[in-house]
Amino acid sequence: MMSLKGCCNVPDQLRSLSQCRSVDGPKVLARRGIAMVSRCSSSLTFPQLQTSSDLGVLEWVNDSGGAALNQPTNGSASLVEQLQLGSLAEDGRSYKEKFIVRCFEVGINKTATIDAIANLLQETACNHVQSLGYSTDGMGTTNTMRKLGLIWVTSRMHIEVYKYPTWGNMIEIETWFETGRVGTRRDFTIKDATGTLIGRATSKWVAMNQNTRRLQKVTDEMLEEIVDFAPKTPRLAFPEEDNSSLKKIPKLEEPAQYSRLGLKARRADLDMNHHVNNVTYIGWLLESMPQEIIHTHELQKVTLDYRRECQCDDVVDSLTSMELVEDAEAIPKLNGTNGSAIEAKHSEDCRRFLHFLRLPGGGLEINRGRTEWRRK
Repeated sequence: MMSLKGCCNVPDQLRSLSQCRSVDGPKVLARRGIAMVSRCSSSLTFPQLQTSSDLGVLEWVNDSGGAALNQPTNGSASLVEQLQLGSLAEDGRSYKEKFIVRCFEVGINKTATIDAIANLLQETACNHVQSLGYSTDGMGTTNTMRKLGLIWVTSRMHIEVYKYPTWGNMIEIETWFETGRVGTRRDFTIKDATGTLIGRATSKWVAMNQNTRRLQKVTDEMLEEIVDFAPKTPRLAFPEEDNSSLKKIPKLEEPAQYSRLGLKARRADLDMNHHVNNVTYIGWLLESMPQEIIHTHELQKVTLDYRRECQCDDVVDSLTSMELVEDAEAIPKLNGTNGSAIEAKHSEDCRRFLHFLRLPGGGLEINRGRTEWRRK
């Protein structure tokens, strides 16, 4: 793992790394097409790579290219492990990783988009299970799951962002999971460079047969393979009672106030399990949001219940309506509480919406969601 000791600002260190010059000419890092200098004054150091003296380029170990990246160098950690800004906690039961928000991850306000944050959560989770060693596919499946042809799929995702990081900011994501008979729960916290909490998330995952696409309960054998990697005592990103992540999402009543019809799943939307990546649904959900809310508010909370998977070329209708809250005036002391069943009526500062994704023409339900927006 790269050492960050003595680095007061990671973005500045990475920037200085790209600006320094090599005495002997550029070396090629173990990625195709990415040239990096071999010597510089930065405290971020890389292992020496074997190069051709004539061409000054890396000699590939084998035709697969990337296979050598995961091999230990001189008895130490692999190159990939050294380049990652992440590691397991001392007890091995949670994982933390640092990221720098890049230009293609921000929107018109130069702040990270909710899609980018969701992708970073997913990246952290995958790196977590890879670091544990039991998952050879990088998707958290155990030996028993692979023998049975099972994969993990998302059944619910809840994300809250209190402050969006901007372009060039560094954030640290921590993740851990809880095991259970029905499935697993994975939680996240997001902190900025000062250690301030700027976001939280929780998700539920269930086992599905990759061939039949049917859900299956977690077996004793599967539990035994992962239980030792979970926290010994329950740990929740949302420990508050009656918090927003627990709220049921009612089905949106039609006709919807806003809609975006005919959204199509592209090949680029598919993940390693050959179905639409769960982050893509967030984008579809937001496609039917009214433009005036997008201009004046920013997304604070999003919850998604996944009901049916989509595959390449599937067509989806996105429907949105403002959420109606009954009897909000009857119990004013509960107004504005986090995730309470009865909340304040809509104000200019906070808006809530229900969302519905389905197949065209009143077809099968794919996903339902809820969003909460705060004024910018």
